[in-house]
Amino acid sequence: MATYVIGDVHGCYRTLRRLLDRIDWDPVRDRLIFTGDLVNGPDSLAVLRWARENEVETVLGNHDIHLLAVIQGTRKLRESDSLDDLLGAPDRDELVDWLRKRPMLIRLAGAAVVHAGLMPQWTLETAERLAREVEAALGGDSPGDTLEHLFGNKPKKWSEELTGEKRLRIAVNAMTRMRVVKADGRLDMKFKGSPQKADGGRMPWFEAPAARPREVEIFFGHWAALGYYQGNGVVGLDSGCVWGKALTAFRLEDRAVFQQDSERSTGH
Repeated sequence: MATYVIGDVHGCYRTLRRLLDRIDWDPVRDRLIFTGDLVNGPDSLAVLRWARENEVETVLGNHDIHLLAVIQGTRKLRESDSLDDLLGAPDRDELVDWLRKRPMLIRLAGAAVVHAGLMPQWTLETAERLAREVEAALGGDSPGDTLEHLFGNKPKKWSEELTGEKRLRIAVNAMTRMRVVKADGRLDMKFKGSPQKADGGRMPWFEAPAARPREVEIFFGHWAALGYYQGNGVVGLDSGCVWGKALTAFRLEDRAVFQQDSERSTGH
């Protein structure tokens, strides 16, 4: 048995299948865990159907949560979205119901998987507790009530005293949207570039001096401009598949890395 953590697929179904062929994936033998953002790309419907049929594991990403909000009517489609095939599918409701019940964070032996990252001030136990709170709200009978209040850039600073929608929003922002923070751990949600372009006291979340020591390695996606990254106790796996670059898989047992060129770079 092998355990693979795979970066952001973003609807790149053909690339995903080629990567799985490359690693000789066996659905009976091997475990697949995705860093989120299964959707919003060339074939979101095929990816989501495949993920549900094969009962793969994935955390929720910001594009996944955006899709949930669109379905619930609390958020509008953007011009850049590639979700029409999924939104018009006859099995849309079943697929989306499966997606909204995915976790925010997956804990493994010696590792944890999250879409974007963990706030520097959080211990892993704090992150797990917040993940379960968000999951309970999204997976309950009234997900629309939760989704209506999840979007926005404030609060920027974590406090255990936060409650209600503010507590859920900062948890979701950190776990699904964060890239950089200020030295004191405050979120900066606007930056999307490479770490080298971060200025004004901003730095990658995993380099913040306020960061708490964690006993596990954190695997994440979301930051395509960062690309594949390993260091500082983290492994970044969003290698920009939807942007024509590559899809990356990391095998935990021997730390082998596999990359498949994107279908968008080959024209297929």
